[in-house]
Amino acid sequence: MSNQQPNNPLHGIKLAAIVETLVDYYGFEELGNRININCFKSNPSVKSSLKFLRRTPWARTKVENLYLKVIQKIN
Repeated sequence: MSNQQPNNPLHGIKLAAIVETLVDYYGFEELGNRININCFKSNPSVKSSLKFLRRTPWARTKVENLYLKVIQKIN
């Protein structure tokens, strides 16, 4: 199955795992500073963030791009 999208680094990674990784790495306060969206600033939680990001493609793209940068730093 992994051969279907060999050039997609996000293939097989759930949005929940992406958000949890970013929250662990930055925390909600810094995440809200890096990506200016209210789901990270006003009463943040992983659950509410996932709900917003699933409905908002532009915000999800920003989160995914930041995740890719963090993964490069970690590895």
